[in-house]
Amino acid sequence: MRKILLLALLIGFIAYAGFNLSNSVTPYVGIAEATASEKNVQVKGLLNENFIPQQQGNEFIFSLRDEETGETMTVKFDGVKPDQFDDAYHIVAVGKYHSEDAAFHAKKLLIKCPSKYEGQQPQT
Repeated sequence: MRKILLLALLIGFIAYAGFNLSNSVTPYVGIAEATASEKNVQVKGLLNENFIPQQQGNEFIFSLRDEETGETMTVKFDGVKPDQFDDAYHIVAVGKYHSEDAAFHAKKLLIKCPSKYEGQQPQT
């Protein structure tokens, strides 16, 4: 009887942990999927050169361009412009799209800069 109870508790714990883990995972999607999703997602893109980034109060606003499709999306980041933003190659915005203002509201930005070691030849 004890083994059955222990096994039931173990199965219950695994199911509970799996359910919570699946809810905390934030998938990478393209701009089209981000605008259609109602959940938090991660969107990777390039800085849209046709849009001038600006700080408006507590929001930093810029535009991302999808590397594959060329689609663009306005991003409103809840914070100030990140230090490495001007050197960014790729930007990953984590948040949720709001159709009310047609903008992606990012709670977190991951700035990916080109490596300072790219193009250097190893010394012998």
